[in-house]
Amino acid sequence: MIAFVKGRIALKTPTYLVVETGGIGYGIHISLNTYSQVEKSETVKLLTHFHVKEDSQTLYGFFDDLERDVFVKLISVSGIGPNTAIITLSSMTAEEVRSAIIGENVEAFKKVKGVGPKTAKRIILDLKEKMMKSAPETSLTVHPANNTARDEALQALLALGFNKIATQKVLNKLLRERPDLSRAEDLIKETLKQLR
Repeated sequence: MIAFVKGRIALKTPTYLVVETGGIGYGIHISLNTYSQVEKSETVKLLTHFHVKEDSQTLYGFFDDLERDVFVKLISVSGIGPNTAIITLSSMTAEEVRSAIIGENVEAFKKVKGVGPKTAKRIILDLKEKMMKSAPETSLTVHPANNTARDEALQALLALGFNKIATQKVLNKLLRERPDLSRAEDLIKETLKQLR
């Protein structure tokens, strides 16, 4: 198992690097997000995943632990190969992928070539629990000051007859994207716009 490769970048493209270390050049497939981190570097340390199939042995490289972790989880899903996982991590950051899975955001996967609604739903179904276990608590909880406003908004929207699960999803998304929404009235207004 090759855990990481550290050395001089001998060849660099947006999807592939050759890293020279100890007189050996390692060909490493990377995402566009990793490329953006190493684009101006002459030397690099990449965390790696060595993928072995009957007809090939391929090394994938990642700038940080989170991206490698998301990659490994993605390829554990039936029908998701390393190439699709790398394309996913080139279209979205690792944090965006994780948030989309936890938030059951099928729409977020629409920008990923080769991932349709069925595949997106399978990714969410298979990985949501794993992502929630590995996610830092801060990314899962809303700011304490917003909890009361969120609860008030949720109760008001349920009283208006909206679906609880759909309403909770929109509220959580709003609180992640708009931490400035600290009053229940503002939360209700913004949630209504998205629930219609």
